[in-house]
Amino acid sequence: MAQADEMAAKLGGCSYSLMQAAAAAVANRADAMAPSGPIAVLAGTGNNGGDAVLAAHYLRARGRSVRLFMPGAAKGDDAGRAMSEWASQSESPEAFLPGEFALVIDGLFGAGLQRPLDGAAAELVRRLGEGKARVLSIDLPSGVSGETGQVLGSAPQAEATVTFFRRKPGHLLQPGAALCGKVTVADIGIPATVLHQIQPQTFANQPPLWRHRLLKPGEADHKYARGHAVVFSGGPSHTGAARLAAMAALRGGAGLVTMFAAGSAMAVNAAHLTAVMLRRCDDVGQLADHLADGRLNAFVLGPGFGSADKARAYAAAILEARRALVLDADGLTAFRDHAADLFLLGATNAARLVLTPHMGEFARLFPDIAAEPERGKPYMARMAAARSGAVVVLKGSDTVIAAPDGRAAINATGTPALATAGTGDVLAGLVGAQLANDVPPFEAACIAVWLHGVAARLYGPGLIAEDLPGLVPQAIARLHSLCGFSLPGWPPQE
Repeated sequence: MAQADEMAAKLGGCSYSLMQAAAAAVANRADAMAPSGPIAVLAGTGNNGGDAVLAAHYLRARGRSVRLFMPGAAKGDDAGRAMSEWASQSESPEAFLPGEFALVIDGLFGAGLQRPLDGAAAELVRRLGEGKARVLSIDLPSGVSGETGQVLGSAPQAEATVTFFRRKPGHLLQPGAALCGKVTVADIGIPATVLHQIQPQTFANQPPLWRHRLLKPGEADHKYARGHAVVFSGGPSHTGAARLAAMAALRGGAGLVTMFAAGSAMAVNAAHLTAVMLRRCDDVGQLADHLADGRLNAFVLGPGFGSADKARAYAAAILEARRALVLDADGLTAFRDHAADLFLLGATNAARLVLTPHMGEFARLFPDIAAEPERGKPYMARMAAARSGAVVVLKGSDTVIAAPDGRAAINATGTPALATAGTGDVLAGLVGAQLANDVPPFEAACIAVWLHGVAARLYGPGLIAEDLPGLVPQAIARLHSLCGFSLPGWPPQE
């Protein structure tokens, strides 16, 4: 944002005009939230405080009752100039009582905060929490890191947040995302062209990021043109997770899906599978025979798989055969004491490996990176991707997808409904479906994570993993609608 501000000023604007536009957006949002009643404005000493002071000025000019509270003198030319617009003196933080106001505008600190709140600012935030005031935050709730979404000391719960130009990682990463309330992105005059110069590497995981990689439905499509995904089954008493993944791969767009199972698990899988095919695979020798069929182009290994030794051998055989592999669950745990072997496989088979760990599995493979949670999920996922040569999907309500080249996408379609057993197996299958369609691993993972969240949101509370594959077609239909795609012959014509 500092670069964007500077570039916008060089293109004919000025930093103070950007502050004025930001303040006007805040004032408009405050008026909409609280059309009547007194408003408190908490202003810090930097540019975020300058936005707050100018917003107070604009609201007072509209006839609103506004009181300004500042924990110190303004710092910087723009903030100082904004303060000069306020004719009366600001009040001491000690005089602030949240219950006296219809709305509190939080302009203490913005996205650039690097240290925990302390002193008068921390006291103001504490009073906000105790007073249960309605809060409108400027840029981010004060105390939330714009880089990591983590709380630095303390932060208020905002009902709404106004930010500028683009969302920041802290708007999508937890717990910051939950503290922001409803986020409005205001245009303050920074041209979008500055992004071409800045070349950001962190993105929101949404269709414009990967739309160009989607398989578009066509009238001449046939199943063999949509790839053949393979999911490995566990033993006879651990087959359910693999079936979830396999059905997700089929619903997610793979033209064909086959389950590979040991002889002992063939009967139980045969009793449950219909559209998903079944083939026997007892050991790495049989797997090598199957890999002679080049049409088998994407593999999912790990859900309910069990055997660590066999998982490592299978992973090596698949990657050495130059096929795409999603490694999940038991497939990840199999390498907990053999991480260097996995990283070597990833490094020598670039653009073929996707890892889908939750935080516990991540810590087993990358204990030193996991030991620095304060660096944030994008940092951790990026470091892991660079080390492993794989696309890393660091799962959670704020899943982060990172590629070895430094790109990272933060998902915003997550929902608490996904916090139930088996949903990760479905996600692995969805990634496999995209890989089967020859989507590059980073985009494949991003698409799958987006669809996974949208499908869960279509169901809501009470969701179980078995529900998810059946909701994927609706999620895909929504995606196609957003992207302007149409399925030939649908909807049917009367």
